Amino acid sequence: MNEIFNQAYLCASEIINIAKLTEGDILVVGCSTSEVLGSKIGTDSSPETANALFDGIKKAADEKGIFIAAQCCEHLNRAIIVEKDAVKGAQICNVVPQPKAGGSFATAAYKSFKNPVAVEEIKADAGIDIGFTMIGMHLKKIAVPVRLENNKIGEATVLGARVRPKFIGGGRAIYDEKIM
Repeated sequence: MNEIFNQAYLCASEIINIAKLTEGDILVVGCSTSEVLGSKIGTDSSPETANALFDGIKKAADEKGIFIAAQCCEHLNRAIIVEKDAVKGAQICNVVPQPKAGGSFATAAYKSFKNPVAVEEIKADAGIDIGFTMIGMHLKKIAVPVRLENNKIGEATVLGARVRPKFIGGGRAIYDEKIM
């Protein structure tokens, strides 16, 4: 579990830096512990693995004051578990994830957060997809895929994503490179 913790920490640190996240930004995480363990998604949910993953990602997020948004599995319609302070004014759902209904990673997040809530959707500033969980619906426009150097956690492939402002004005427009 130490290796999974370390891999998760490095992966989260990398996307946080690439995406230039700052305090108060949101990092959405979709995670299949089954894939991390080398099994088919949805077949080998592991709370122990989820705790190691969550703790590594949380360590990286806490260093920059970033909120984590944990995507639930399809049994909860990919709802999001997040700290209430990250989604002030959002419509809250009445659900508590479980390893086989929401997923082990979302369950670990719910148990770890000080004031966890579930919401149907969120518009995050960046994300990591651990094991092909499809986080795109929870990212702000415009999502840009990021190939990470730290692209494996256990047996799972990890893909990062960041967002950027829309380009407006066509080919003759000048864009601000500082916010890209």
